Amino acid sequence: MAASAKLPVPDKHTKNEEWTVVLPRRGKRRICSRRNSTPEAKQQPWVPTELESDPDRELKLRQKMEICIKKVESSQFYHNFLELVENPDILNSFHKVLGLELEMPMVIYGIGSIESYETPRFQLSLAILMKRKFNWIGDVEVFDPILSAMESRVLESLGCSVLSVNEQGRRRATKPTLFYMPHCEAELYNNLLQANWELELLNHIVLFGNSFEMYEFLSEIKNSFIVDSTGHILAARKFADEHVLKIASDDYFAAFHDSSWHFFSPALDTELPLVKN
Repeated sequence: MAASAKLPVPDKHTKNEEWTVVLPRRGKRRICSRRNSTPEAKQQPWVPTELESDPDRELKLRQKMEICIKKVESSQFYHNFLELVENPDILNSFHKVLGLELEMPMVIYGIGSIESYETPRFQLSLAILMKRKFNWIGDVEVFDPILSAMESRVLESLGCSVLSVNEQGRRRATKPTLFYMPHCEAELYNNLLQANWELELLNHIVLFGNSFEMYEFLSEIKNSFIVDSTGHILAARKFADEHVLKIASDDYFAAFHDSSWHFFSPALDTELPLVKN
């Protein structure tokens, strides 16, 4: 595809509000929402942490991000990623989600602290490169409750907007939407599916995140924590098309291992199962 590639279109444990922030071994803060049984969970107004301004620190982070974006762009990993996205089967799946729309917004949940860790910087860099490469990706919105005001300004300088509300992953896809959620906790994917557990809404979703096949495997070996938090994930496996991202370099393993593209295409006469969580 050309630089403005087109799809064919028909002529740490800390507590913050309703989220728990966990610092895993691989150096990325990960997000885990408290379980809520209703899709209409109350959204929480949010303001970033560390409101004070530090121009030198902000400049340093901008430079770090530009270096990281260039590193990812020149990598074999990115080349392999583009090959996957440009595969005719996956392009056709994007096309089906877009329908008559010319573009879809990208919603990024749980990116982590881009100042503190390289893994979130890699993940954000890939999202930004996708936005620059594909003109069918529209506005980019970002949310993570641990973002500082300075990180938010850097995100805005890169063309993203930072949400002022903690949606807890429960954005309803009333139009085609790409949810970019690398290495979020299972509950966050589950929240997203629960909020969109309708045929029309599910058909509007493209999801990049943890492999649902992996969650199914973990559930089969009776990991009770996984089973308790993945009801909608496991139910969606029945009508989800999953395309696994292969990692050829250790540099990007921590940021993208076990990641997949997911498309949801239940037939319009399908009766979605009732799910407890």
